[in-house]
Amino acid sequence: MKVRLFYHRGTIVIKGNVHVPFAKWDERSKSYRALAYKYRDIVEFLEQEGIEFEDHVFDNAIPSPIYDVEFDFELRDYQKEAVERFLRFKRGVVVLPTGAGKTIIALEIIRRLSTSTLVVVPTLALLEQWKDRLSIFGDVGEFSGKKKELKPITVTTYDSAYINAELLGDKFFFLIFDECHHLPSEAYRNIAQMSAAPYRLGLTASPERADELHELLPDLIGGIIYEKSPEELVGKFLAPYEVVKIHVPLSKEEKELYKRHYEVFMSYIESRKIKFRSLEDFQRIVMRTGSDENAFKALRALEQARRIAFNSKKKIEKLRMILEKHRGEKIIIFTRHNDLVYAISKKFLIPAITHKTDKAERREILKKFRDGEYKAIVSSQVLDEGIDVPDASVGVIISGTGSSREFIQRLGRILRPAPGKERAILYELVSAGTSEVRVARRRKSGLR
Repeated sequence: MKVRLFYHRGTIVIKGNVHVPFAKWDERSKSYRALAYKYRDIVEFLEQEGIEFEDHVFDNAIPSPIYDVEFDFELRDYQKEAVERFLRFKRGVVVLPTGAGKTIIALEIIRRLSTSTLVVVPTLALLEQWKDRLSIFGDVGEFSGKKKELKPITVTTYDSAYINAELLGDKFFFLIFDECHHLPSEAYRNIAQMSAAPYRLGLTASPERADELHELLPDLIGGIIYEKSPEELVGKFLAPYEVVKIHVPLSKEEKELYKRHYEVFMSYIESRKIKFRSLEDFQRIVMRTGSDENAFKALRALEQARRIAFNSKKKIEKLRMILEKHRGEKIIIFTRHNDLVYAISKKFLIPAITHKTDKAERREILKKFRDGEYKAIVSSQVLDEGIDVPDASVGVIISGTGSSREFIQRLGRILRPAPGKERAILYELVSAGTSEVRVARRRKSGLR
């Protein structure tokens, strides 16, 4: 009996008298089954063993066109290298800093493969951005909460792809995961596991996750096949830059209030003999809050202490000095909390962008910033990831997390070369004598 392969609800069904190492016996269907992402391994195994088989896995795939199009841009040397590296392995992660043109690499690979492609992105804003870039190939499908249209090239969000993983799993030969560090989370990894797509590309500025789940990426997409740090591209492709850390003292009142809240937290972890050194330690405290009221009070006190450090009044004074020093230059101001975004916006009459800013308003603000009508914008974390932000020469981090990815993305916002731009500068405002000093040190660890 000839072996036959089928796709069924996120799995590969193997009919026939053969045992495949990647599959388990399913008594109900009297066949071997494996998660769909093992399709490529299964086919390679059967071919190596000389076993004849009928492949019906992609019987319902969207027909693959040939994309014979001319781009209006030329790939840089490192982008060509990344494309060739991917075509050699047909899977893997490309790690490049923000502003280095990861999307262009994906466009060239789509053209070279000329096969049905699903692009998975974290936000609706990125979905629209990708649709616009992909329109060079013709009509682009959107699979989201608003639309359910599958076309040879379709863009979806991680949320929609996860909910519909079984449906999408046999429709596309090529998967692109933008900001692929999201993929290993417990829910999103199903997108990759329930898809039979043999070709997989991950794009990110920094694949590492604090929970170390990035170690799953080689299995889900492939390992890192190409990587360049900001330093390797500075000069020829990215603007030279300088990072200036400024320690800002708290006021007397802020210092006393910070100390009072922080001591509540420290008292708790010392009484419980908890070593507060990692994300896992923090998560253990979070887990205790359900049954330990003191754990809840300790975490609330820590958050209040951090807010004091992140939002100190003297940081605003220092920001005023930076704005005056760089008057006429394009400046992006980054904060962690929306309330500070709005406070800065109101005080300095600077346009603000948060997750509450609707699409039309955000587009108008970024257009006027690009055209030079606005010289500065202030945002929380909404501009950290993926959104195509016009070039700026100055960045100011008022507050942020300890994530090295966040730091690299914020740095990338000012690294795009532009006419007359000789050098970019990124200011970090850090409250002296607070836990923010450690936070700032930790986020720099990923800059290599």
